[in-house]
Parts: sequence; structure tokens; C-alpha cells
Amino acid sequence: MKILVTGSTGLIGSALVSSLTSSDHTVRRLLRPPRQAVGSDAVWDPAAGTLDQQALEGIDAVVHLAGENIAGGRWTSRRKARIRDSRVNGTRLLSETLSRLPRPPSVWVSASAIGYYGNRGDTSLNEGSPAGSGFLSDVCRDWEAATKAALQKGIRVVNLRIGIVLSPAGGALAKMLLPFKMGVGGKVGDGKQFMSWIALDDIVGVIQHALTNERLTGPVNAVSPNPVTNLQFTRTLGSVLRRPTIFPMPALAARMAFGEMADELLLSSTRVQPARLTGSGFQFRYPSLESALRHLLHTDTARSAA
Repeated sequence: MKILVTGSTGLIGSALVSSLTSSDHTVRRLLRPPRQAVGSDAVWDPAAGTLDQQALEGIDAVVHLAGENIAGGRWTSRRKARIRDSRVNGTRLLSETLSRLPRPPSVWVSASAIGYYGNRGDTSLNEGSPAGSGFLSDVCRDWEAATKAALQKGIRVVNLRIGIVLSPAGGALAKMLLPFKMGVGGKVGDGKQFMSWIALDDIVGVIQHALTNERLTGPVNAVSPNPVTNLQFTRTLGSVLRRPTIFPMPALAARMAFGEMADELLLSSTRVQPARLTGSGFQFRYPSLESALRHLLHTDTARSAA
């Protein structure tokens, strides 16, 4: 297939492009300034609302992952606007451009996030669960709604509600590794909040599954079938690294350090199940947290248990 990928330089995008090209797919990257197009790549500017329609001609499928890093800094009003606009405006621009193509792609896998559900305690959530409240919930609702023009054109749109992606190369796990390796890691708040996660290898597999499985459409939760509490995550990571985890971060300290972002990212509880993925036959390579962490961190099970 000829596949257009946005967000190709990010954590998920770079791994996806590598996997797709090794599987003999043709990948065209849609890059944002100041990056320059090379070969078949193209450049767009969502902030300016510019996208050359010709860059999308002949594409069989689209994977849209672009968006401002939500954990890139304290949530000022300006940063929140960039987080929202980069997702909603960019998705709407891509959607409307795709809808004008004489031969549009058959499928569009468009990123969303489990932030859609908000802080829901220990309630088990699936794709039919209603949206929550808060900044991220509002962003995710508008983000998914921005695909409307493509849907009306008849393109099969899959809105991947992605959980916490685990990789030592970036994201939440990468930020945790140094303090945990130094033995100063610990739970955040009371540790009872649920974390819905997925290994990087599995999210790449999920995207490729969504591209080819015509049963998948609309919202799809991209998370492991085994969410854990923050306390369980802390203990498992400490065990895999063979380090103590006795230095908690109180909720007050998290709020002082990170402001509003602490409540929505660190202290929020979202217990999500991948009902549509498992129903479509997807097989997770790393369904349990311990197996995922041992794979990602290249630890030896026998040696670690010694």
C-alpha cells in the first residue's frame, strides 16, 4: 500500500514508518516546517492551514499522528491552545483535503487518546462509554469530530484512542527511568489511579491491524487489556529494575510542580478496555505490564528474579 503518515518523527510515527517500510509498503511522510521534504515526502503547515492537495494524490491509506506534545511543559493558556489547535485544526485540514480528492484513500487511521474518557475512577470503560469532562476530554471530542468531512466522503475512519505508550525511547516511561534507576521512584498521589498503557511494539501492530481490518471503524481503544493502578505500575517497574520504590510524590507536590497537567495526566484514573480490538481478533504481543517492561528494558527474567 501507499501510506501517508503525519507525525512520522515522533515516538510512534518513527517506529511505524520503520515497520511499514520493512513490510514493503510505500510511505510518504507529511512533514511540518521547518523540516524539508525529501524524495516523495511532502510539507504541510496546519497552523497556517496550508496543504497541497497534490501531495495526497494516489494514496491508499493515511495514518495521522501529528500533534503538540501534551507533556511538553506546564499548561499555560497558550500551550493549551497549541495542544488543541495542533490536533483539531490539523485534523480538519487533512479531512477536508482528503474529501476533495477524486480518488480518496480507502482508510484513515487518526489518532485520538483515552483522555476522551476523563477521570473515571475504577469504572471499566469501553468504546461505548461516554466522554468525560475536562480539557483533554474536550480536545479529544473535537479531535475526533474533525474527521467528519472524510467520513462523509465514504472513507473508513478509525479514531485510535491511544493510552500511555511505553518505550524507553520517549514518553512517560523514558521520563520515569532515571529516578527509578536511582532508587528514588515511587507512586504518585495515593497510587489508586488506573493507568491504561500499551507497549510501543503493540501500538505499531494496532495501527497496521486497523489499516487492513475492515471491521474496525470509529473509536477504537488502543490499550493493553490489562490496565494497572499507579501503585501496581510502580512496584512492577521497581521489580524489573531491581530498585526500591519508596519515595512517593504526594498529590499536592504533583500539583505544585505541574499545575493542571498533574490532575489530568498524573492523578487522573482511566481504566480502559480494548473491546473492539480484541473483538476484531487482534493479538497483543505484550498484554501484561511485566512482560512489556522486560521486553522494552531488555532485562533477563531469571537474573532479575535472583
